Amino acid sequence: MSEQTIEKLKKMRLPIMAEEYQNQKDDPGYQDMTFEERLTLMVDREYDARINHTIERNIKNANFYDSNACLEDINYKPERKINKDLINELKTNDYIKNGLSIILIGASGTGKTWISCAFGVNACRQRYRVKYIRLPELMSEFEAAKIQGTYRKTIKQLSKIDLLILDEFLLCSTSESERNDILELMEARSNKKSTILCSQWSPEGWYQKLGEGPVADAILDRILNSSYTILLQGKSMREEYSKIK
Repeated sequence: MSEQTIEKLKKMRLPIMAEEYQNQKDDPGYQDMTFEERLTLMVDREYDARINHTIERNIKNANFYDSNACLEDINYKPERKINKDLINELKTNDYIKNGLSIILIGASGTGKTWISCAFGVNACRQRYRVKYIRLPELMSEFEAAKIQGTYRKTIKQLSKIDLLILDEFLLCSTSESERNDILELMEARSNKKSTILCSQWSPEGWYQKLGEGPVADAILDRILNSSYTILLQGKSMREEYSKIK
């Protein structure tokens, strides 16, 4: 009967519970435990394994630039002037629960991408779905979706991502088509889902990159009124962490 029970657990896709049941059956040390205690151990192991699997899957699917980035490892050197209290507040992921966003502004090499990935990994740990992508790549995906007739489907899929990380945001000026795409995306996500925007330009510079028209106004209105801003200063971190000395 024990073997049948183990097989049934596996067929019900409870492999870790089956493994724990086998361990308890083979180890006499478990015999002094109550039924409730032994059942709790089996359920806990299965539950923890599923949680860990979900976290690992979410990190893999996010396609992070650096999946090892961690908020606990942020370099708080004085010259960087990073607001540690704000980082700790955002670490709770309450901003995701509330559909708020983060703007990371800094010169090339100041760590925008790494910190955005650290926020993303932190979100994955609480089982949020995250996607990392460079804005130029996303614009290319939109163009391909239009050709394939899947544009609306693509926007809908992106609207469901709990945390979307857009790197290299508005590094260059945009075309009318790209501005409309950005507006569609922000409209689908504004105050519903969270977005992290990594940019070398401040929002004042974004206005110019977006053509300085009504579409630019609409995009900025949807971003700025629901976002925390983190300004990164100091010299390039690539110089400090370069493998070539």
